[in-house]
Amino acid sequence: MKRGLIKSMGGNAGLAKLATTYFENINVDADGNFTGSYGLLTTVRGCYDEKGKLAVDVVQLKGGDLAEFLDSEEGPTKAMESRKRWSGFLDEATGYSAKQRGDKAKEEAKKFSKAKTAIKMAHKSMELMKNLDQNTIDQANELIAGLEAMIEAGNPPSETQVKKLDKLF
Repeated sequence: MKRGLIKSMGGNAGLAKLATTYFENINVDADGNFTGSYGLLTTVRGCYDEKGKLAVDVVQLKGGDLAEFLDSEEGPTKAMESRKRWSGFLDEATGYSAKQRGDKAKEEAKKFSKAKTAIKMAHKSMELMKNLDQNTIDQANELIAGLEAMIEAGNPPSETQVKKLDKLF
């Protein structure tokens, strides 16, 4: 999410309003979470979560239903329009283009990967290094626990946190 977008949009209520321009059959609950559909997107549910991220759940046609939809007279056109609407919605709801969203996702995945690698290396170093003092081992285990908790919670660890662990060895 682009910084400040949720606030300027008006939170979940603003997101639901935005959804009405892209999808049909919009229903909004008391918290501002919306549900809608369009074309091959049979269900689109969305809201901004407590972490300030866009949380969406999409169900689209599959198998025989998709084939039947695409074989209909307006099927291919409506399928293309479904993709355009979905992409347009994501562009506005996140403040980023498709390429920028992809880059952000790669960046976040890289942070998780670096943290996991640092944890593995720390465990291996502790196993192989015989002259480590207990204080260093305790510090490493504390940092490892913190990184693992962040990973499990789905929060990408910062580079600084990973470097602290790397510096111990």
